[in-house]
Amino acid sequence: MGVSYKKLFKLMIDRDMKKKDLKEMASIGNSTMTKLAKDENVTMDVMAKICNALNCTMDEIVEVLPDEEIMK
Repeated sequence: MGVSYKKLFKLMIDRDMKKKDLKEMASIGNSTMTKLAKDENVTMDVMAKICNALNCTMDEIVEVLPDEEIMK
């Protein structure tokens, strides 16, 4: 299984936020932003920081993809 953070980036666009804004609000680093941009796994701690900063739930910012969709 893989993950997609398209929902996160769409939410950021809807809120007129830049990546640097999220990094500051959630206290996350450049490497974490790179992982998010590449749909790589990040820790639950990072996801909790992002959810707290954006006042949202995890299902609003991440989607778990079945194996078949990852291969596409």
